Amino acid sequence: MSVLLLVILHMLGSLEQFMLSSGRGAAESCVQKLIMAVTGDETAATGDMPAYQIRTPTTTLPQGVVMAASPGTLHSPQQMAEEATRKRELRLLKNREAARECRRKKKEYVKCLENRVAVLENQNKTLIEELKALKDLYCHKAE
Repeated sequence: MSVLLLVILHMLGSLEQFMLSSGRGAAESCVQKLIMAVTGDETAATGDMPAYQIRTPTTTLPQGVVMAASPGTLHSPQQMAEEATRKRELRLLKNREAARECRRKKKEYVKCLENRVAVLENQNKTLIEELKALKDLYCHKAE
């Protein structure tokens, strides 16, 4: 695949991301500029051109070197790595906060269970004492 085709494919990917994130007018302008860059024809921007023609590049680039159309549209590997690192750190931060919240809720739940156990133990103790008192009363009446 030629270097120009690689540039075009990369620009189309960037254009798709740009279209998703911005308004329609800006995206159409970007499409017109892309058509002009590919064809070299000024009339392509207005849609008068019947078919697209890919020009041969005027500059010769070494094999594997891709030229960026503009600094804002293409991302270098370093920028992509920084973006991935940023996303990872954000994900880890959210995960850390979710884990902290989960531990807090678990502590609250355990405290609630401990309080319930204490209440039930007191009720059980009271009921046992009441049962003893009733047994004693019943035994004394039977005699």
